[in-house]
This record gives sequence, C-alpha cells and structure tokens, in this order.
Amino acid sequence: RAVLHDLGVTIEKCARTTKEINRKTFHILGLLIPLCCQLFLQFGLEWSDIIKVCWILTVSGWTIDVLRITYPPFAASLPSFMQSILREKEQNKLSGACFFSLGCTLTITCFPPSVAISSILFLVLGDLSAAIIGVSIGGDTCIKKIGREGKKSLEGSFAMFFVCFLTGCSIFAEVHLREYPVFFGALAATLTELYEPFGLDDNLTIPFVSGLSLMWGFNRINLY
Repeated sequence: RAVLHDLGVTIEKCARTTKEINRKTFHILGLLIPLCCQLFLQFGLEWSDIIKVCWILTVSGWTIDVLRITYPPFAASLPSFMQSILREKEQNKLSGACFFSLGCTLTITCFPPSVAISSILFLVLGDLSAAIIGVSIGGDTCIKKIGREGKKSLEGSFAMFFVCFLTGCSIFAEVHLREYPVFFGALAATLTELYEPFGLDDNLTIPFVSGLSLMWGFNRINLY
C-alpha cells in the first residue's frame, strides 16, 4: 500500500487497488495460453491440435464450475484459494474463468494464430490495465463515469487502449501499415470492455470482437 500511495493513489483507494491487484494476479495467468500456443507451434504441433486441446480444457473447466455451483459437497472440497479469488457475484454463478476459457477457445478456433494470440493478449493485458488504473486513479482526472452501467472510468479505458495498441504493434512489428488494423482491434477491445454488448461477460466478448476487428483491418490492407 505504501508503494501505491507513493504513486499517487489516495488512501481511500489503496485497499481497493490492493484487492484488485491480488485478484488480477490469477487473471494474468491467462498469459500462459498465448505462451503455450506459441511454444506448441514452435515444437511442430498443428494449430488444429491446439484447438482440440483448448476445447478439452474448456469443457473440463466448465464441468468443474457447474459442479461447484450445483453440488455443495464438491464446492466444499475445492481448495480455499479458488473461492477467495471469486467476486461476490460469482459465488453462486459461473465464474469469469469459465467465460475467459470459452472466449479464448472460440478465438483460437476462429482466427489464425497471430490474430488469436494478439486478441487474447488484449483481454489479459488490456483488461488488467483498465481494472488497476480504473480502481487506483479512476475519476481523479475525469469525474464523470462512463460505460454500460456508468461505473467505468475514462482513465481505465485510455490505459486499456494504450496497452492493447502497444501490444498489437509489437506483435505485428514487421507488418507494413500494422497501425491500421491494430488501432481498430484495440478500439474494439476497449469499447467491448466498456459497454459489455448484449450483457455478455467481457472475458468472452473481448478476444472474439478484437479478433473480428483485427481481421477486418488486415483484410483492408490485403494481408489476410
């Protein structure tokens, strides 16, 4: 908390920021997905085989979470840390991890490797930056809240767009005019996190919508 305060985070927000960082520590494990995909490709595994593995893991994860909310003895047998990382609203409903895995798997299934990996990184790094910046300094510069329920901050959204844009440009560093598709991909990710279209969990929609936007942008510059 002392470090957060030195960075300009008010005392009132330190507790919430610390809690958000602790919760997002598990979320950042999602980086293992694009990392493993890249390693598997380098070791010669086909993209179609990676898709099959992802679906197996996703179905397994959903099965465990459904049992958690429908069969109390099973929930009681789970490690305590699994319950501690859940938000209050997730205690008796499907967790964000389920939608995270489904969103990543759908993205890997529907898009080529580079686009899929970029879109998943937009979710992991972009959503992480939006959450931490939004909780820590959100409302300090612009007091007006934005988003679907009026709970998001302009600072958090700017942070997400910047991180997504920087990430995309780094991944497609050797692609001419990469800024064009990456801009629209980052914008789509930010707006999806902000407004949560159709009321769907953004862990599901951010990577898929980002992938669609990146593909649209690359098609415009005749890459894909």
